[in-house]
Amino acid sequence: MSDVTTATTAITYLFVPGDRPERFDKAAAAAPDALILDLEDAVHPHAKPAARTAIAAWLLERGTQTRAYVRINDASSPAFAADMAWLRALPPGAPLAGLLVPKAEDPAALGEIAQALAQANPQGRLVAIIESACGLHGIDAVATAQGVSRLAFGSLDFAVDLGCAHTREALLMARSRIVLASRVAGLPPPVDGVTTALKDEAVLADDVAHARALGFAAKLCIHPAQLAAVRAGFLPTAEQLDWAQRVLDATASGSHAVQVDGKMVDRPVIEQARRMLALAAPTGAEPAIAQP
Repeated sequence: MSDVTTATTAITYLFVPGDRPERFDKAAAAAPDALILDLEDAVHPHAKPAARTAIAAWLLERGTQTRAYVRINDASSPAFAADMAWLRALPPGAPLAGLLVPKAEDPAALGEIAQALAQANPQGRLVAIIESACGLHGIDAVATAQGVSRLAFGSLDFAVDLGCAHTREALLMARSRIVLASRVAGLPPPVDGVTTALKDEAVLADDVAHARALGFAAKLCIHPAQLAAVRAGFLPTAEQLDWAQRVLDATASGSHAVQVDGKMVDRPVIEQARRMLALAAPTGAEPAIAQP
């Protein structure tokens, strides 16, 4: 799968701490759509230099088999300059699909990051994480900044920044705004934040259903056990695919004056059916994360 395709169609984004290189292969073997090697929250400040070294070594060792992302530190962090120096030191053609940029707020900073990434991989892409009041306030500029291919929601940090509860009601406006900004900027549907309940499948499934209903199409994951449920929750069900195919079959002659399941079919319904079938259609591409 190309870097661009990974950036725009990935459903599952799996984090693994950058200072735990013994977990990299195991995380890759879980086959997320995008593997995220983390240099930010999951890594203690004192461990970040070793984490950068470990990530670079793993990427270069696996070569073209791996197209992983790295979550760098945000532009206001003391670790940001070191992240940029590390990024610029990667050899051209390094197998780095892109970067997750936390606390994305400043389009100029995003442009700087995109330029540094381009030295390692000209096809690399940025996923900008909205997780602050400033980020949400300026989201339209973030969504159209150089190199940004998708938006994600850092709901936990966002709630802390605003001092609000981490509940659906409190975060509804932010989630809806991220979906709207993505659509206006011509980006793919955004990536929802993590579900911290690792062993409660019902909570995870409900979170995915809520995010999908609002217009999200992917999710940040913090454990391999979450991948299957997240992927299933965002993909159309067999019943939905059957409905979509019957809609297209019924309108194949070009007529919209037909009924499917007792309901009139019009242009928006046909477009919905097409998108649903396209989402589930096999691409024939290689997995974003190759098996070790």
